[in-house]
Amino acid sequence: MPSTRSPRITVFPNDRAAARALARRITDALAANPRLVLGLPTGRTPVGLYHELAAHAAHGHTDFSHVTTFNLDEFLNVGPDHPGSYRQFMEQHLFSRVKIPPERINFLNGSAADPPAECARYERAIADAGGIDLQILGIGTNGHIGFNEPARQLQSRTHCVTLKPETRRSNAALFGGDAAAVPEKALSMGMATILQARSIVLLANGRSKASCIERVVNGPLTTELPASFLQLHHGVDILIDKSAAERLER
Repeated sequence: MPSTRSPRITVFPNDRAAARALARRITDALAANPRLVLGLPTGRTPVGLYHELAAHAAHGHTDFSHVTTFNLDEFLNVGPDHPGSYRQFMEQHLFSRVKIPPERINFLNGSAADPPAECARYERAIADAGGIDLQILGIGTNGHIGFNEPARQLQSRTHCVTLKPETRRSNAALFGGDAAAVPEKALSMGMATILQARSIVLLANGRSKASCIERVVNGPLTTELPASFLQLHHGVDILIDKSAAERLER
């Protein structure tokens, strides 16, 4: 059963059950508001979710033609056609399968000539869309969300960030398994941008995320665990499997 305070925690028997539940929440939200504005993550965790959403679309249960999306982040100096880009990741796992109109897909351009101007453009685009209705998040093993890495200070708005070594290692599969080939910098929505979403769902699975999840739920607010700032939002749901919940149950 989910808890009643925010963040609200729901524990599922496995990652597939969590992905199915989140897919149902998204499709229900789309039924209520076909022009939903979705914030989307990349990484291994949401792959199951995207598979479930594609299945809904394939069976004609969900229409994505009026959805607007904003992805959280992109590698710096990596263009949208680069096989290691998050744009190509999303194309493979979701966009090509649910037929969102290209003009409704919003992405940071990692190869932009002026990164600060690109970050400002993205903030304007989110505002022009009326803000994000439902923001989906994953969490890194070091507690980052988006590419907001642990630091003494966190950037509030979309910005350029230097990636931690563990984050580059986590993304090595996109660059032929070579962590050294992963760009050292990226563009990311900032924490305030994320927290302005009307609703937020954090999806996590596996024992490697258990420590971070426990600290997000029970620990203090700290820039050394960016995901802890989700405690400030009134409408956060955390969907996790049993392995990711193991430290909550002690």
